[in-house]
Amino acid sequence: MKLLIAEDEQDLAEALTAFFEKNQFTVDAVPDGQEAYTYASSGGYDAVILDVMMPKLNGVEVLRRLRAEGFSAPVMMLTAKAEKDDRVEGFDAGADDYLPKPFAPDELLSRVRALLRRAGAYTPTVLRFGGLTLDCSAGLLSCVRLSGREFQVMELLMRSPRQLFSADKIMERVWGWDSDAEISVVWVHISNLRKKMKAIGSSASVRAVRGMGYLLEDET
Repeated sequence: MKLLIAEDEQDLAEALTAFFEKNQFTVDAVPDGQEAYTYASSGGYDAVILDVMMPKLNGVEVLRRLRAEGFSAPVMMLTAKAEKDDRVEGFDAGADDYLPKPFAPDELLSRVRALLRRAGAYTPTVLRFGGLTLDCSAGLLSCVRLSGREFQVMELLMRSPRQLFSADKIMERVWGWDSDAEISVVWVHISNLRKKMKAIGSSASVRAVRGMGYLLEDET
């Protein structure tokens, strides 16, 4: 799952990023409304956490612009404001849920997961394909520990088995479209996953299609 967090309080943004990454999300964090609009407009996010009070553009204006352009991913609004009129304004702009500060991270996580379920984008806790089992809560592939990026690549492939993903698409979904990492990092992680899948003895494999990308398939 790929999440965009727009929050101008740096400490809170960093804490939320670490918390959601620990819970197996891929996260991009931005500090103002203009960047939130730019990142969200690029697509590829399963959900957005949007602070209301931000520099350049406030969260409500960002959301209005996105919804007007057809942005359909669920959006959670965060704000220090808790008055009814403020909540109504957020919902009228297209928010799916609204959480006043301060809040417990566990509650935010539960609410985001609920939004994803309702949006049809929810990923089950355990994914299975070709004899492989990916435990999304623990980052384990059939009891083998995966690194954070290995898990995210594997989750992407197991959510859509037999679907072809270009290296650029994997890079965008896992590392982020503005990452400084080289494209070779995708090849390295695919190679590491292949070795671990072979060690497990799975019938599934990651096949490379020359010049096009990679797909997860079952060889049985």
